[in-house]
Amino acid sequence: MTVSDVAQLLQIECSDSNESTISGINTLRDAAKGEISFLSDSKYEKELSSTKASAVILPASKSHLLPDNVVALISEEPYLMVAKLSKSFAKPIQSSDIKPIIGENSTVFPTAHIENGVKVGSGCTVMSGVYIGADVLIGDNVTLYPNVSIYRDCVIGNNVIIHSGSVVGSDGFGYAHTKSGEHIKLYQNGNVIIEEDVEIGANTTIDCAVFGSTWIKKGSKIDNLIQIGHNCIVGEHCILVSQSGLAGSTTLGRNVVMGGQSATAGHLSIAPFTTLAARSGVTKSITKGGVYSGFPLMEHKLWLKLQAKLAKILQ
Repeated sequence: MTVSDVAQLLQIECSDSNESTISGINTLRDAAKGEISFLSDSKYEKELSSTKASAVILPASKSHLLPDNVVALISEEPYLMVAKLSKSFAKPIQSSDIKPIIGENSTVFPTAHIENGVKVGSGCTVMSGVYIGADVLIGDNVTLYPNVSIYRDCVIGNNVIIHSGSVVGSDGFGYAHTKSGEHIKLYQNGNVIIEEDVEIGANTTIDCAVFGSTWIKKGSKIDNLIQIGHNCIVGEHCILVSQSGLAGSTTLGRNVVMGGQSATAGHLSIAPFTTLAARSGVTKSITKGGVYSGFPLMEHKLWLKLQAKLAKILQ
């Protein structure tokens, strides 16, 4: 699509009649020439002046902040416009004509299904009912237990174990809302990268990124029944215990431990070597490692003192 095509499709004003080709959508920070971006949150406003996108969807009041070579597409609902546009850039489920490549000494059970473009390393085991989507890359000595699903474009490192029923690369939960209350799907066009020596328990879901990658770094251990939202980053050697959850764009530093049923709000970061006790609720970034408990979240020692005082009051 050209920039003018985009403006016509969305029925919005274009600051310049432009025939530059648009090949995808990305964030202001990561967009390259040939991509389109958007501004829907004022906290990213500072990135307008340095974006390399060919065009940006944004309110008229912010258009003067763009570099001279970036086309402004004017809308008071940029997030909704991007959601409508994202369908045009959604990748097909099947796209490659290259037959799967299976490495030496790898075993693929008869009922597993592997799409075109997939590369499986040596010494892997792909068990019954596994689905591996187009263009997935799988390293050496990987074990995929029955009914694991890996969506297209994902990358799995060496020595990874994924247990039964887990899903890697499914769509993140992203919708824009119209003024009349309709929910418009924001197509998730990124992927998931899982580094080496990661183990993922049964029935865990790791969503693909909207743009870019959801990233699980090496050595992390993820229990059963865990939700990791789109664009999250899980640092090296983290431990996530059953029923914990990360909302989209959460970043965990290395060696973070999340107790059972603990959870984070989105778009925040947690310092390395932080431990979250069971059922902790994180609503803002943690900048100093330590042990935290409760909701609202507080240092664990303070939480214990509070519980003791509450017990005395109730006596």
